[in-house]
Amino acid sequence: MSQQPLLNLEKVNTHIDQFHILQNVNFTVKKGELTLLLGRNGAGKTTTLRTIIGLNPPTKGRVMFNGEDISAIPPYKIAKKGIGYVPEDQGIFYDLTVGENMRVAMMKEDDATQKRLESSLELFPDLKKFWKKPGGQLSGGQKQMLSIARAFVNETDLLLIDEPSKGLAPVIVEKVIEAIEKIKEHTTVVLVEQNFYMAKRLGDRFYILDDGLSVHEGYMNELDENEELKRKYLGIG
Repeated sequence: MSQQPLLNLEKVNTHIDQFHILQNVNFTVKKGELTLLLGRNGAGKTTTLRTIIGLNPPTKGRVMFNGEDISAIPPYKIAKKGIGYVPEDQGIFYDLTVGENMRVAMMKEDDATQKRLESSLELFPDLKKFWKKPGGQLSGGQKQMLSIARAFVNETDLLLIDEPSKGLAPVIVEKVIEAIEKIKEHTTVVLVEQNFYMAKRLGDRFYILDDGLSVHEGYMNELDENEELKRKYLGIG
């Protein structure tokens, strides 16, 4: 008997105002894997993550998480069910310190959360160093680290991360890759990422979106060897 997928999007359609963004998207995530969501700018990748977390709920189709239909429930309830979200714009509070940002993100203040906080600070030592510094005064890389740490501090079965390498220097990208490699030992990850070097380092499986449609899926090692597919849908090569 095959294992039930952790997450399953079934013919999902999402509209934003009058625009039909996602069109019958099918997308399956298996527990313990890191699944890449790939495609050119405007393909619908961010909208897919926002649909899963409930910020842009589907107008048609279903989002199934752990066998439960979460299509019509609000984002805070979806988060409580065990889905974390790291948005493309990071979503940190600029006026709060690093420590205050972390405390605001915590759903619980128990021993398990404290241990995850300590693990987050081991993943991102800069956050410990700048614990009392306002979020708005951090560098771009440090803001990204804070954004990921805020999501990781809670107990999650699934972590959605949207373009963590965007605007970062290569040396910082390498640190983020190393951190996500450690995170994926503990939780299932769906990653939107334009940096193909990062994608192939981290990914197990991939889905390609093109103009709101899911057009291809498979294993990352297969995509890495498929120059035609990379050129057609990702503009690589």
